[in-house]
Amino acid sequence: MENLKQLQERVAVSDGRASADLVIKNGRIVNVFSGEIMEGDVAIKNGYIAGIGHFPHAENVIDAAGEFIVPGFIDAHVHVESAMVTPAEFARVLLPNGVTTIITDPHEIANVAGEKGIEFMLDNANGVPLDMFVMLPSSVPATEGEHNGETLHAEKLHPLYAHEKVIGLAEVMDFPSVAKGNSDILTKIIDAKKEGGRIDGHGAGLTSADLNNYLAVGIRTDHESTNAEEALDRLRAGMFVMLREGTVGRDLIATIPAVTPNNSHRFCFCTDDKLINDLITEGSINYNIQLAIEKGIEPINAIQMATINAANCHNLPYLGAVAAGYQADIVFLKDLQTVEITKVLKHGEVVVENGSRNEAAFEQQSATKFVSPKINHHLTKKDLELPLKNPTCYVIGMQPNSLFTEKLIAEVTIQDGLFVPSTSQDLLKMAVVERHHDTGFVGVGIVRGFGLTEGAIATTVAHDSHNIVAVGVTDEAMEAAITHVTNTGGGIAVVDASGKVLHDLELPIAGLLSDKSFEEVEQDLVGLTSAFKQISHASGFDPFLTLSFLTLPVIPELKLTDQGLFDFATFQIIPNEVN
Repeated sequence: MENLKQLQERVAVSDGRASADLVIKNGRIVNVFSGEIMEGDVAIKNGYIAGIGHFPHAENVIDAAGEFIVPGFIDAHVHVESAMVTPAEFARVLLPNGVTTIITDPHEIANVAGEKGIEFMLDNANGVPLDMFVMLPSSVPATEGEHNGETLHAEKLHPLYAHEKVIGLAEVMDFPSVAKGNSDILTKIIDAKKEGGRIDGHGAGLTSADLNNYLAVGIRTDHESTNAEEALDRLRAGMFVMLREGTVGRDLIATIPAVTPNNSHRFCFCTDDKLINDLITEGSINYNIQLAIEKGIEPINAIQMATINAANCHNLPYLGAVAAGYQADIVFLKDLQTVEITKVLKHGEVVVENGSRNEAAFEQQSATKFVSPKINHHLTKKDLELPLKNPTCYVIGMQPNSLFTEKLIAEVTIQDGLFVPSTSQDLLKMAVVERHHDTGFVGVGIVRGFGLTEGAIATTVAHDSHNIVAVGVTDEAMEAAITHVTNTGGGIAVVDASGKVLHDLELPIAGLLSDKSFEEVEQDLVGLTSAFKQISHASGFDPFLTLSFLTLPVIPELKLTDQGLFDFATFQIIPNEVN
């Protein structure tokens, strides 16, 4: 927060009475308000822009040499935990991609560790050259009756609004509770309104009629559109629409036709869930901009969507523009069409130049320590059995690069009254093991799409309750993979037919995050992908993040929880066998 002296100093710079800390000259400034490209000096004082015009007095000068000057990019909705690194490491990945601000929902770690998890994320981001604003998790657990680590009712969330980086209520996923007028979720919404915060929606699978419930209680955003018509439904209802391009949720190409010059001001970009290796190879919001331009959006409109639109969406009045009074978060682009980044400024300081980070800017004074809850279960191989009498069964149809699944029906093999996986039919066994309270709950189902020929994979990243989820060809391999991620305190493992671990990634922070650098995590992900290829013929999707979303019951159509198959259409547990 600025003080009186800083404001006085900025005003003195703005009217030429004092020298700026930094002046950027000879740049072509993208005006996100008017859609014009302007010329003029950009004067910066105490991390804010003092003015645009002619400023001959400055302690430092950057010659932009005709490059485009645009605001820092904003990710309107992201879960840091999906990158499996801490916020401090996340910043090291995002800044070279021009992302200077994120709005995050830490509901992954909150489902494991409650308020302590949220506080860890806020503390770890402190002092990092990235603004990480937090929307408080609205649905912990995601639905009633789930077995996650912690439950966050309204009274537990409300004190967290005292933190200056907490700005609203995150994606309201439990639509049935909203529709029924559940007092806890409505109290959370009321508290967010009292604190002046925005309220995010999560309208996966909702019709235009269903959206009335959301709008009626004050929810004003959504990031779950998977096609242009859904995006237009949300736009017409009065929502800000976030177009997503993540690792699994790759929806931008299908939704971008909804954007026109007349309505583009109501659209912004998000990544939602994106792995480190994809952030490194593709990029973040800069990749969304590139895709949008490739699909016909004018470059300045795409930049508006990535900056001022996102700031307006979340009521962040000092972000998203290169203009007087705005925070000096600035990206230099060699070309608007390709979005080639040459320099990034955060709070008026150069943090990235020609792809290289100023690592000193990313050093924290002290590292935040986090004590993870213990993984707590007593699984036996018998728990992985799936007794069946009827060979006609429901099957989770995994859809590559989508959060949605299909509710399939298939004839399966039964031997001695138990389901037997079939690699030729790609009908594999999937299990979800409750890991927080040793309840003994183990949900077992059938999945198609992973193409395993042997072995198994297991992970403690399983949205949103984050129990252990595994898929495999044999119970022995699945048990070996589950045992390994348990013994390491959380993580991901790939095992072969004999149960030998081919590769793993340890995630000691809540079973969700690594305590290593993003470079080391990337190498482990490369190793995991290579190991998966040894036991599967499937390709073209990330198997680990895909598996982690097969446990999320608030996304259609069929998912698996520790209590069994969950049917989104009826919002209840159903038997594996078709009656």
